[in-house]
Formats: sequence, structure tokens, C-alpha cells
Amino acid sequence: MSSNVAEYTVSELSSRVQRTIEDSFGYVRVKGELGRVTKAGSGHVYLDLKDDRASLSAVAWKGVAAKFAIRPEQGMEVVVTGRMTTFPGQSKYQLIIDTLEPAGEGALMALLEARKKALAAEGLFDPSRKRPLPFLPRVIGVVTSPSGAVIRDILHRLRDRFPSHVLVWPTLVQGDKAPAQIIAGIEGFNRLPTDGSVPRPDVLIVARGGGSLEDLWCFNDEAVARAAAASEIPLISAVGHETDTTLIDFVADRRAPTPTAAAEMAVPVRMELLQDLATKESRLSGATMRLADRRLLALTAASRGLGRPEGLLQTAEQRFDRAAERLSGALVQKVDRATARLSAAHMAFTPRRMVQMTRHAEERLGDRVRRMGRTLDIVLRRRQQELSDQGRLLESYSYRSVLDRGFALVLDNQGHVLRRAENAVAGASGTIRFADGERAVQFGPGSTPPQQSTAKPTPPKKQPAKKPTPKAQGGLFD
Repeated sequence: MSSNVAEYTVSELSSRVQRTIEDSFGYVRVKGELGRVTKAGSGHVYLDLKDDRASLSAVAWKGVAAKFAIRPEQGMEVVVTGRMTTFPGQSKYQLIIDTLEPAGEGALMALLEARKKALAAEGLFDPSRKRPLPFLPRVIGVVTSPSGAVIRDILHRLRDRFPSHVLVWPTLVQGDKAPAQIIAGIEGFNRLPTDGSVPRPDVLIVARGGGSLEDLWCFNDEAVARAAAASEIPLISAVGHETDTTLIDFVADRRAPTPTAAAEMAVPVRMELLQDLATKESRLSGATMRLADRRLLALTAASRGLGRPEGLLQTAEQRFDRAAERLSGALVQKVDRATARLSAAHMAFTPRRMVQMTRHAEERLGDRVRRMGRTLDIVLRRRQQELSDQGRLLESYSYRSVLDRGFALVLDNQGHVLRRAENAVAGASGTIRFADGERAVQFGPGSTPPQQSTAKPTPPKKQPAKKPTPKAQGGLFD
């Protein structure tokens, strides 16, 4: 039985449905809560919009997602605009997003409060973990946009107060890519070595000018706040104006109401330091002068109590004069006593006494001479015997005794001993020394050496050890 109902292929029907949906919903504005949020490697962002009864799949292409003022996150309430279409491969419809913005500041504030509670519960806001800023930092690191007015304000303020070495880490300060760059700046400064070619900052400033809540939202990113809390370098947060508060303000070591105020916190005023130094120098100089005056006054008062120097020396001079007089008399008496003792000793040495003493001395001297002669004779005979023994030993070791047994000594024309045939140059003159004389010779060409005997050579007899030559003693051989 035939039917007049139109028949479609699957592709034709999918195309008709797609055209119908796109024609009916070519432009829509949808409010909802973000569920699943996924960023693909291609840069496209896939997400779900939901309420308490339904869910809608959506996609933001790479070019659109890069222009988002805030980064989409799960749980955020947003308003998106775009067009509806279908995805034939899965028979589902989806929303192609053109714009995405938070659904009022109330939604963002609620998300910010939830993050603040979570980080506060971890102790990241605890005042005890905040570090003091260095008094005079050598290097200041600034994480901000290099082209904005913020960096110019900071540099100008530093130049007015205390010129310092400033390193700038350029970053985006707004948009979806800003959080990653801010984190890279904080962590990059912390990774610099203390002794590297690029100096490591002593203090960091994370800065941005004023703006709406959406403009400042990258500084409410949880990862940015954690990077600031983990910084080993003391960090000053200077985001927005005085009334603006972001998550990084709570974890920073110091919060500045403006970027200019951050520069004022980082360094003191150089002129004030110079004035303070001059004041302290003046006070120190005055205190030194006053102390010197007091010491001089005390010394003057003490000198009055000591009296005149002449009065102190007169008594001592008088005692010295009296001692000198007594010394002169004592010396005369001592000389008289010594003269008397010498006269008495002279009288004791009579001629007879002198003769007796001379005879006794001669007897003692003769006895010593006789004993010395006997000792010298014994020592001399002993040395002569040792010399004779050494002469015989030397004669037995002399090469002359070897010549007496039929050997000869071959010398070159300079008197050097030739121990090998190869040292006798053909045509050169030389000398052969026998036991009873010498003969001049002229060396001829060499000949073939005789065949070596296979018999083992008889080892030479072991010569008796040479006795050491005794050293002359008592000066007998000098």
C-alpha cells in the first residue's frame, strides 16, 4: 500500500532539522550556571549551561574564547549570546557562543567569597606567615604590563624616592590568558639564583590599574593567589584602586591601595634618610664634644689635688743627694779593706814558701809528661799496625795484582779504560798496560766474535768485605 508521506535519508533529515533550528534560533541570549568546562588543545572551549531542570551543550571557538573578559569556571553564573545549531554526528543540538559575561557582580562576588573561605581555612591569610619587607632592596621585581601607565608610575615614584634597580616581567593583566602569565612571572623571579647573571629581586610588586570586577578577575584566580602565597620573595599586591579588593591582596605580604603606593612601600625616601643621618651625625658630634669637656673638667679638678710637680720631686731629690754622699764614703771604706787583705796575702808568700810550691808543681808536671809519652807510644804503634793492614788489603784489591796473573789493561789515547771491543775505534791509537810496562797500539778493523760457550761460567769467588779505613784520632795524622 503506497503512502504520500515524504521519505528522507538520515542526512537529509538532519540537514532539515539543522536549518529549522538555525532559522528559528539564529540569535539567542541564555543565562545559566556553568557545569562542565573543558578547554581543548585546539583552543576551543566546550562547556555546559544548566539550571535546576535542564542542561545545554555549548562551544566557544578559539578566536572567541581568547576574547573572554573572564575565564569560564565551573559554578559561575553567566550570560552568553550565540546561535543554536545541531551536531549531526551525534544527533544533538548545541549553542555556538559569541559572547560570555558573568550574570552580574553578585555571581562573581559569591564565587570570590567561596574561594576566600577555602583559602582562609588553609591558613594562607594568617598574619603570622607574612614576612616583613626589606628596608633597602637592591633589586625590585615588578609583574605587570610593560605598556601601561602602571609601570611608568612605579618607576617615576621610585626615581623620586630612592633610585633602585628594577626588573619588569611583562604579563597580561586582563583576560583568560592573564593568570598563567602572572603565575609565570612570580615563579620565574623566585627561580632566579642569588649569584646569577640576572640579579634576584629582594621584593616583588604585582600591579595593575583600576577596572571593573571583570577586568580584575584574573587576580581573583585561585592559582594566582596560591603562587603569591608560595613566593619566597616578599610580595606587595597593588591591584586596582583603593576600593578594589582581589584575592591576591589577602595572601600577599603587604597590600598597597595603588601601584604608586606600592613603590612607596618598597623603598624609603632617600632625602629623609640623608637628613636623618645628618641629624644623628650632629647629635653624635655634640655628644662627643660634651663628653670631652666633662673629661677635661674632671682632669683639671684632679690636677689641683695633686699639687705642684716641683713639690713632689724636691723630697725625692733630697733623698737622692744623701744616698750619693753615703755611697762615696762606703766606696772609700771598701777600697781600704781590700788593700789590707791584699797586703796580708803578700806577706804570706815568703821565698821559701814559693820554692816549695815550685818543686811540687814541677814533680806533678813531670809525672804527667811521662804518662802522656807512654800513652802516645801505645796509640802510635796501634795506628801503624792498622795502616799496615790497610795497605796490604789495598794491594790485594789493586788491579796490578790482576796484571801479574797475565791480564792486561787496554786504554784509549786519552787514558780511558776500554771495557768492550766496540769502544775501540778502528784506526785509533791506544795503550796496552802490562804488569811490567806499557805498549802503544793502533786498533785495526773488528773481527767476528768467537762462539759463546754453552757451559755455564764459573761464578767469581766472593771477595772478603773491605774493612773501613779507621779515622785518625787525637790529631796524630793532621
